[in-house]
Amino acid sequence: AHGNEPSHHIAYMYSFVGQPWKTQERVRYILDSMYHDRPDGYAGNEDCGQMSAWAIWSMIGFYPANPASGEYVFGSPMFDEVTIKLPSGRQMIIKAKNNTRNHPYIQSARLNGKAYTRTYIDHTTLLKGGTLEFVMGDKPNKNWGVDPKDWPSSASD
Repeated sequence: AHGNEPSHHIAYMYSFVGQPWKTQERVRYILDSMYHDRPDGYAGNEDCGQMSAWAIWSMIGFYPANPASGEYVFGSPMFDEVTIKLPSGRQMIIKAKNNTRNHPYIQSARLNGKAYTRTYIDHTTLLKGGTLEFVMGDKPNKNWGVDPKDWPSSASD
């Protein structure tokens, strides 16, 4: 029931159990099918901006599924490039290469030019700025982000 704000994190939960490709697939499906520029363009009631906030975070490529953790779980970026302006003049650039409607799956990621296997980015790292690059594909990469050390933290950690 994506239209009910308390369930917005549900599509991201697959990444907490080592199946990030399912998160990527679900997030892209929700964005493609439930957000558009017609009168029924939101999946539910736009209470205090939560529906559009979820969409913006998700279109950028990640979402604070558990805001208290300080981690932003990767989904499926919709933009080829986004720049987030940070304090002190820094910026975080998020790029998605080979990004098309039919390429919702992250094949690999790089942070500041180095291979990145985590399925999230933490707030401290984000605030440092830099470049986060995703390579997207049409088939799930079931080897990327599956090691438990690459999963977002959970209440059982």
